[in-house]
Formats: sequence, structure tokens, C-alpha cells
Amino acid sequence: MICVSIQNKEYQEILEILRTVEMAEIRLDRCALEDEEIEELFADSDVPLIATCRLSEESQAAQLLELAIRSGAKYADLEMEAPAAIGRRIREACREYGTVLIRSYHDFNGTPSLEVLQSLAERARTFGGEVVKIVTTATSEADNATVAALYQDAEPGTLVAFCMGEAGKASRLDALRHGAPFTYACLSPDDATAPGQWTWEEMKETVYKGFRFVKTEALPMPSSKSFAQRAIIAAALAEGTSHLSGYTPCGDNESALKVAKSLGAGVKTDGNKIVISGIGATPGCLDLRDLHCGESGFLTRLIIPILSVVSKNQVLVSGEKTLLNRPLTSAHDIMASFGVRLYPEGSNERKQDCYLPLRVSGPLIAGRADVSGKGGSQLISGLLAALPLCEEKSALYVHDPRSIPYLFITVDVLKKFGIRMNSEMEGGDDFLETQDWALCTGVNFHIKGGQRYKAADFGIEADWSGAAPFLVAGAIFGDIEVEGLDTESLQADISIMDILMEAGASMSQLDSPGGPIHVRRAPLSPFRTDLNNCPDLFPMVAVLAAFCPGKSRILGVERLKHKETDRAAAIEQMLSQMGVPVRIEEDEMTIEGMGLTQRILQGKLLKGGRYASHADHRMVMALKVASLGADSPVEIDDTACVAKSFPTFNELFDKL
Repeated sequence: MICVSIQNKEYQEILEILRTVEMAEIRLDRCALEDEEIEELFADSDVPLIATCRLSEESQAAQLLELAIRSGAKYADLEMEAPAAIGRRIREACREYGTVLIRSYHDFNGTPSLEVLQSLAERARTFGGEVVKIVTTATSEADNATVAALYQDAEPGTLVAFCMGEAGKASRLDALRHGAPFTYACLSPDDATAPGQWTWEEMKETVYKGFRFVKTEALPMPSSKSFAQRAIIAAALAEGTSHLSGYTPCGDNESALKVAKSLGAGVKTDGNKIVISGIGATPGCLDLRDLHCGESGFLTRLIIPILSVVSKNQVLVSGEKTLLNRPLTSAHDIMASFGVRLYPEGSNERKQDCYLPLRVSGPLIAGRADVSGKGGSQLISGLLAALPLCEEKSALYVHDPRSIPYLFITVDVLKKFGIRMNSEMEGGDDFLETQDWALCTGVNFHIKGGQRYKAADFGIEADWSGAAPFLVAGAIFGDIEVEGLDTESLQADISIMDILMEAGASMSQLDSPGGPIHVRRAPLSPFRTDLNNCPDLFPMVAVLAAFCPGKSRILGVERLKHKETDRAAAIEQMLSQMGVPVRIEEDEMTIEGMGLTQRILQGKLLKGGRYASHADHRMVMALKVASLGADSPVEIDDTACVAKSFPTFNELFDKL
């Protein structure tokens, strides 16, 4: 990225400048700013800001840097010559407030040998430099080559090295080509902070060469189908009339409404509102023979346990499209724990690997069971919805749980419809200390029997899964705002916020917790994340990793085998075809990325061409976002399949 150095400006002037640049360095030693103005400047700006202060009075400089760090500076630049005590003070402040520390060295007289520079760079890293900045003065092309050689041993995105002076001007651009996270420019020749600096307009034109960035405001997100499907089925089972608001249609949600009607519920839709007259479900209340679940894997797994309670007959459960090729992992064993048998259509033999269509033979018998969560949370969510209807109490222990947030979405929705249960999560000392779901080893559910669903008025929150493509697009390619999301949501895919922030994206929210979320470009860095609890994010996070310089590691590959496609194989195929190095080893995918600016300058944008969607809505969304950084159009064989979860996705994407 291009960082504009700002000096000799007042507060209002700086605010105007930040409207037009992508990144800025605020020279606190050269701008007349009051403390309150520094606080507001660094707290309110979505533009990534570097706080720099080179006052000869070190204690005063440290105070100004600390103020900027506490206020939200993304970077703080501290010279290597700073006293050790001040170095420790600034390092501690950066660690506390999440600011990236730049340790910088400047030589205004010449360029030392490569060995000297390498030693200085290593010293800068030793003394806390997450980014090392080496700036010398060039008198010849040889000096530029000496400084450029530093990139050979540096981790991608951790070194900014170039030369000052007219002879070193090209090295400022070459820094980006070599993988520097940013280089420096000035507003105009009169505002240059060092000799040989390019102007912002001059460098922008040279670097981006007409590359089209994205920008949009207030994109509305669809309703969460995780909440919508649960609420629809709960309302169908309830006594009385429920009112659901915030609904947006998609293939899976519409399938849930059809299932509700098949159960005997009355369903009326009015815009984004749904009125459902429930059946007052009790054990054996329905004379049902068959049920169609569309293409929704979750709906299928949710309804199987419910059918085993409410239907007095065996029920043939069927589906369509990709769902017919997706095994209902662990369904046989989990349902058998409560006395329910699952048979393939046309057979009286129970089989370990269950596929639709299949017959569900109950009744569900209340009791105590220990089941594996390795196959996911969906069938377990169905048990949580069904067991309260049984006359006796039940205890369900889930060991090796996956997608834990979705289990608690189920508990939360059921609570709104009058169903109560207790739960406790288990884990080792690390879990007890952090409460990190990834460290949970088991969940106990205690469920009272004889409960009945009650009608409710329920607001369906917006979908973090659908928002993820737009948030990632903003972090890599520009400036995007989405609205309607709850930052206190139980949705597992809210994890995209943590992943983007770990990768270095600039994120803010206007009116917490429900205001628009704003994401814009910033220098990105590689990350490591575990997506076992949110596997739907995997395609989008993989695209993000392709634009993070260095090796990113993503856990959760095993969860992807039985999605709409073998999603891990589809991601690997997509990235390889696009020219991104990717490797899968057991449960981990490693992706070797490169920053957008470096890709542009090296001519290594992602490769366009014709790509397979594998009839997977998540893959289409990932391909669409990746196409923003491709060297030619990306043609996708099937984009209509996004209707499964987000029918208006293509329309909204075209607004970018």
C-alpha cells in the first residue's frame, strides 16, 4: 500500500487528506495537534495510520507515541536509536493496545554494507520490531541493490526497505514489488518528508495502473438461515400463532416453510414477515408418511429426530440435488442411541452410511446417551428440538463437539418458543481459562420431558455467512459497508471479524452493536485459524489467505468433505488453477499468499478463466470475490446455486 506522510498540517486539514488516501503516516513532531485532537484522529479514522514522532526530547516523543497507541494507531514507528527504557515502554504499550511496532533505522549520509544492514535489521526484530524499516541514502544503483537484497531473508510483509535521494527514488516503488507492506509518498513536492519521495498521485498512477477498487455503502444482508430454519420449525410445532420478522427468502428457508406446511402448520408470508399457526405438537400427533426437505442438509438433520417423536408412522424423508449425494454422517449411531431406526428406501437393512431418501422409524425413546459430535452439530440440534416433547427427561452428552455455536443457537431459539434445558461445557485448564470453544471437549445437556412449544414473536437476525464475502472483499480490494448484523450474535460465522482483524484488516462499527460495519484495505499479514466450528467460512477465508503475504494455516479440512461438494478439494482446485500455492495435510490447509499491491506490480494477479462451482453456493461466492483480483474475467459454470442461501448475492455483488 501507499502510505502518505503528513506533516505541517492542522487537525481539520488532516481529516480532509484522510478522505483521499489509502494509508497515512502522521508526523506528530511536525503537526501542531492538541492531545484531544490526537486521540480523536487515531480513534476515529478507518484509514490505517502510522504514528511517528522524532523529537530530540525522547520522553516527550514517547508520550505522544503512547497517546496515539492508546487512541488506536495501527502502527507506531520507533527509531532504533531510542533509549532502551523508552523502547520497552513503547513495546509494552503496543502489546497492550494491539498496535504494530515499527523499529526504524535511517542513514542520511549513505548506504552501509549489506552485512551491516542485515545486522541492523536483526537487531530491530530482536527489540520488538514486527515491521522493520531500513532507510538509507543512495548515491548509485548499487546502493539500491544493497538495500533490496535485505528482502531475500525477510518474512513476507515484515520489511520496509528503500533509499532516499533522487538516486533512490525507484527503490521506493521497488519496495512494494519486493513485498513491503507499504512504502511512503508525499502529498506534493513541497510536502516531502525526505528527498526522493514520490507524490501520492504519481505513485498511485504508477502502482495501480487503472486497477479497479471496490467501494459501496450500506449493503443489506439477508436473514440468517441458521436462525430462520430453526424458528420456522419451532413455530410449526408450537401451540398458537407465531410472528417471525426479518425474513428473507432463499432455497433452504423456503424448504423449511414447505416442511412446516407438510407438518400441518398454517403459513402466511407478508414481505419480510411470516405468520405461522402451529400444530401444538405432542408425541404421535401426526399421521405422516413422507416429507421432502429440498436441498437443505441442516433441515434434514433437524427434522429426522422430530419426526421420530411426532409421527405415529414410519416417514420417508427425501431431498434433491446435491443433498442426495451427501451422507448423513453418524446419523445411524446417534439415532440408535434413542431407539430410532433409519432405513434406506426399499430396504429393511440398517446401514452405517445413510443417504436420502431414507425411512425414519420411531418412536424416539427418552433417556441418557453419549454421542459423538465429530460429524457436526446438525443432527444433535434435531435431538435437542425433539427430546423435550418426549414424556420423560433425557440427558445427552456430546463428546468431541464440532460447530458448538450452532448448538447454542438451537438452545437460544428453542428458549424463545418455551423450551428449557440446561447445558454445561467441559474442557481442560486451557478451556476453563479461555472459554475458547475450540478447546471444549464435551457438552452436557439435561432436558426435561413433557414440554410443549409455545407461540412466539421472533426477530430473525441477519446472516454473518452471507456477509463474509463482502467483508473479505472490502479488506482486500477497497472499502465496503454492510448493515443489519449483530456483533453480539451467537452465529459461528461471526468469527470472520476475528479472522479479518488478525489478518490486519481495518474494521469499525458506527453504532454498536447493530450499526453498519465498515471494512477497508490495510496491509494484511498471514494468520492461523481453526474453522472446525464454522466450516462455511472456509472458501472465503481461503481467498483472504491468497492475498495475505506469507503462509496462512486453516484448520478444519475434515469438516468439508460432505458439504454440497468435497469443499476442501474444490478450494484446492480453485486456488491451484488461480496460481496460488496450496497444500492439504490431514486437517490443515496451508495457503501461500501475496499482497495485492505486490501481485499487481509483479504481474501475479490470480488467473482468470473458466471455473467450476461444483453446485456449491459458498464456492460461487468465493470465486466471485477472487475474481476482483484476477488478471482476466472469471467465468463460473453455475452462479444460480447461490439461491440456496442468498438469492440476491449476485445482484449485490454487481454493485461493488
